[in-house]
Amino acid sequence: MKIVTAEQMRRIEQDAAQIDLPSEVLMEKAGLAVAKEVRAWLGSVEQTNILILVGPGNNGGDGLVAARYLHDWGANVQVYSPKPRSDADPHYQMVLHRGIASASADQGIVLEGMLATSDVIVDSLFGTGKSRPLEGVFKEILEKVRDSISIRPKTKLIAIDLPSGLNSDTGEVDASCVRSDLTITLANPKMGLFRFPGAAMIGELIIADIGIPSRLSDDILVELITAEMVARELPARPLDANKGTFGRVLVVAGSLHYIGAAYLACQGAMRVGAGLVTLATACSLQPILASKLIETTYAPLSEEEKGVIGPQATEEIQELLPNYDVLLVGCGLGQHPGTQKFIEALISSIPDRMPIVLDADALNMLAKNPRWWQELSAPAILTPHPGEFSRLKGISVGEVQRARFENAQQASSEWQKVVVLKGAHTVVADSDGRTRISGAANPCLASAGTGDVLSGAVAGMCAQGLTPFLAASCATYVHAKAGELARQSMGESGMIASDLLPVLPRAIKGIRENYATCN
Repeated sequence: MKIVTAEQMRRIEQDAAQIDLPSEVLMEKAGLAVAKEVRAWLGSVEQTNILILVGPGNNGGDGLVAARYLHDWGANVQVYSPKPRSDADPHYQMVLHRGIASASADQGIVLEGMLATSDVIVDSLFGTGKSRPLEGVFKEILEKVRDSISIRPKTKLIAIDLPSGLNSDTGEVDASCVRSDLTITLANPKMGLFRFPGAAMIGELIIADIGIPSRLSDDILVELITAEMVARELPARPLDANKGTFGRVLVVAGSLHYIGAAYLACQGAMRVGAGLVTLATACSLQPILASKLIETTYAPLSEEEKGVIGPQATEEIQELLPNYDVLLVGCGLGQHPGTQKFIEALISSIPDRMPIVLDADALNMLAKNPRWWQELSAPAILTPHPGEFSRLKGISVGEVQRARFENAQQASSEWQKVVVLKGAHTVVADSDGRTRISGAANPCLASAGTGDVLSGAVAGMCAQGLTPFLAASCATYVHAKAGELARQSMGESGMIASDLLPVLPRAIKGIRENYATCN
């Protein structure tokens, strides 16, 4: 599912017109799709009072078509527009022919009265084409909508394509933009739906198919990570498998102050299906972790001091590498000078074909070397949070967050590595320009250790034979899905990283069962 800019969407629609899908046909399909999604979301529309706010452009036309279908299915529909639609508008004429109440601001009709009797408000004022500040009657309408919902909070607001006042490219929002409960975006999701502050204004997001062939967006490199995509890529689980079938992960993690990070990373790899996980950690920490990580095997490493891996452990790791399919380095290693020397020596000596996942303190070490990527020829996956990314790039966290997609893309191209920029709507970027975006923004995942689980999951997927880009994409989706399942059962407050671990297999099971035909 490709994510598009406004200009790309216009081009797709123009190309669609060349294959017998002109704007009038797309408008009919879009309005019907919207009406179906509204009905499905509400459960029923019979006797539901629905007010549709109709703008002057194609988005307003989509709303008029939806009004017609919702009326035919038993809803009590009213239509309100800032200015009267043209008498030559066939969709407007069909609305009038059905006796649907229609009014406009020019007629002096009081909008407040219509709002006060509405159970559902459908915003079809502006679509992807509006980028200027909202003014005049449009601003007044949205302010009245906001006031009405504050008085009648059970009223549901549904946006067609995107909430009016949300910039479809940048995610910026006009002061008059009202948060929707549901956004039904048409054909392709728009870039601004995954950028903050706009992403906080859309409520639940549904992508409605309006019949545009997917081949018209084949050249677009940015896409949404979906369950269907992941179902196609999840590693097979043959009946005659053994633990070697599902790969071997070597995890170098943990220090005296960050013992838990090693546990979470190893469990993350195991819970997504890796066949064998070995933890290489400071020898004094091994007995502590062994009491909890009972399925993991161990490679106790030489210490610089108690609980701190030193540079002398580099050769010990190098001897182990031929027995493993992927290496994960960094979770909870700490920043002791001896450990930093160990990380630097290890990374520079990784075999060219050995996939490596770098997280946390491994990334902090890389940030101290201005040309680190020239010394790492192995296929690598970097999993920074915004703070770690800011150190790697030498820019502020604010700059990272303001252009997350572009920053991840540019960094991946420059470094020739896969970059997983963690956070709300995690970005997965490959060096060839392909970029995948997670649709999840879950505050439950904003707690210590969830990133260690994700890094382990990435390594576990990679060990099972997925390419670095596919492993990162699938792990990101499964991790986010596990977070959503945990939120559904536990609520938004108090969930901790280890709560994700038993849910990871459930997330994978659900993807396999619900999208079995994708394999």
